[in-house]
Amino acid sequence: MAIELFNNGKHLCLMFSDLVEEDNGESVQSNQFLIVQDGNGILLDPGGVLTYNELFVSMGRFFPPKQLRYVFASHADPDIIASLPRWLQGSDTKLLISRIWSRFVPHFCPQGKTEGRIIPIPDEGTLLPFGDTNFEILPAHFLHSEGNLQFYDPVSRILFSGDMGASMMPASKAMDAVTELGPHLPHMRGFHARYMVSNKVCRFWVEMVRKLDPEWIVPQHGAPLKGRKVIAEFLHWIENLSCGVDLMLQDHYQRPQKISINQL
Repeated sequence: MAIELFNNGKHLCLMFSDLVEEDNGESVQSNQFLIVQDGNGILLDPGGVLTYNELFVSMGRFFPPKQLRYVFASHADPDIIASLPRWLQGSDTKLLISRIWSRFVPHFCPQGKTEGRIIPIPDEGTLLPFGDTNFEILPAHFLHSEGNLQFYDPVSRILFSGDMGASMMPASKAMDAVTELGPHLPHMRGFHARYMVSNKVCRFWVEMVRKLDPEWIVPQHGAPLKGRKVIAEFLHWIENLSCGVDLMLQDHYQRPQKISINQL
């Protein structure tokens, strides 16, 4: 089901949150996003092969998928762009991705299919002209991936934040915007402590986002954060969180002494 995040009659932002079946416990809930403006479309973090068919059909109700102009990938994980070969085949779209990952992307695709269709984004990010709007592709390195990027829409004031702000929850709960951080933290704490690389880069990111002053922070997993109150609470929380390498100890780097997996 498509969730309308913003619509002023000319500029539309949609979130798709329930395209991955979770019954077997082997997949992770993920969100995909579509921005439509003046008959042009940008697809953000389109997902893997599990999402492609449903996403293609669902977005077709709002925008012809074959006219897609860009696919944006915050990083190169499979749940972000494993479906890329099908989008390249089904449209003339080009991929926006960090230049760090741009040379790895062809490994997802048949030989020659990415030629001339990858736009490498430099480490400092870039402005993306799109009609009368300049979207901002923002650096978010090591949150969690090296070469990580985020996408800011100044019309809707939505920051599409990739894994930053993510929460682990069923798709049915991911549809509801979060306006108070406290009850939501149990869904966020473990993920951020493990996947964000260090408090240092979290603090750098917070400083950048406070200057943006977004109305929404919408992650690739879980529920979006809506409103300045909850966003301020989240920024305060994440800038003070010990995570990633901050938590690593010498004991975590020892040779294993026993078999700890089920043998085939």
